[in-house]
Amino acid sequence: MSRTFRWSTAIIALGLLAASGAQAADKKYGPGVSDTEIKLGQTVPYSGPASAFSSYGRTMTGYFQMINEAGGINGRKITLLSLDNAFSPPKAIEQTRKLVEDEGVLADVGTVGTTPNVAIQQYLNRAKVPHIFISAGGRRFADAQNFPWSVPMYPGFEMEGRTFGQYIMKHKPNARIGVLYQNDDYGKDFLVGLKSVLGDSNKPVAEVAYEITEPTIDSQIVRLKDSGADVLLYFSTPKFTAQGLRKVKESGWTPLQFLASPTNSVKTVLEPAGFANAQGIMTTQFTKQAGDPAWDDDPEVKEYVAFMKKWVPNDNPGDFVALSGYVIAQGIAQGIKQCGDDLTRENLLKQATSMKGQRFKMMLPGIQLSTTPEDYTPYRSLRMARFEGNSWKLIDEAETAAMAK
Repeated sequence: MSRTFRWSTAIIALGLLAASGAQAADKKYGPGVSDTEIKLGQTVPYSGPASAFSSYGRTMTGYFQMINEAGGINGRKITLLSLDNAFSPPKAIEQTRKLVEDEGVLADVGTVGTTPNVAIQQYLNRAKVPHIFISAGGRRFADAQNFPWSVPMYPGFEMEGRTFGQYIMKHKPNARIGVLYQNDDYGKDFLVGLKSVLGDSNKPVAEVAYEITEPTIDSQIVRLKDSGADVLLYFSTPKFTAQGLRKVKESGWTPLQFLASPTNSVKTVLEPAGFANAQGIMTTQFTKQAGDPAWDDDPEVKEYVAFMKKWVPNDNPGDFVALSGYVIAQGIAQGIKQCGDDLTRENLLKQATSMKGQRFKMMLPGIQLSTTPEDYTPYRSLRMARFEGNSWKLIDEAETAAMAK
């Protein structure tokens, strides 16, 4: 009996060792990964001229705290190192190098803003570090050929500009168009998309730039009014959009106005600007909005508001910037989940470029995310909406497949 027992014990032990070896062989880890942790990094302008975007980072941090409390992803806790880049290119590069070279993160995920992402893109691509789920819509962030390690998760600014142009050409073909744009890749990409639809026959009568460090845009609005424009597009950030809406109203000017999606928050842009100053303005949308009465009874909105109350209590659920952090955090979590135990940089990039028909909570009905290894463009369509009373009203006929060339 004892001999049989010893043989049985040996066989079981060998089986367990073999199973353990097979399990270990199935696991592939890149930097920042262990059996218990996945270390990720990002930079956010917690200070500086774009500090309004800081709510994005706090929301994303809160989201992964929630995930960790529930057990993490595939049994691993997520450590998100979210550092301040002050919306400064040198600072963004410095902080990103710290994340990669000192902290050893698996990937740079969800960094927000065009300027910081432009600054770090070449460094991360040369180092073959995933620069993914980027919260910026510049065309250079969906360039699989030249920047294969960069993948966006925000609608393309050129696509949004084209969507505006298509609407104007259909509904106001003889418009005299004026454009306020931020003097960087953010504003310029919107402008490129718009002009690609307008063509030579309907060029803007005025294109007026501003710098993000300027205190106000009053003089730019005066110049646009003096141009005789009867349509005004804001390719600007939230602070300047609110300023512009107020100045237009004060000056007695009544153009048809269009707001870029990063600035269409009811609570943090339109309410401060004054609802009376925002009636009839147009925008594109791809998410629902907390604080917009149109979505008060929506289950996903209620869940999002409850999340913010518990995990990000000092920030406003009605801030679209915070909401974008919530949506993109879901994308990051899904990408990590799809990796399973193959948590290498290469596989994480593969998952980020294989989002087929994904829909995350708070996205509008009919809007999905799809990426392929050949085409990193995440969104294929947007919805047009008009502001009426105290909320946005979707325009059904303008669910536009704006990717058409």
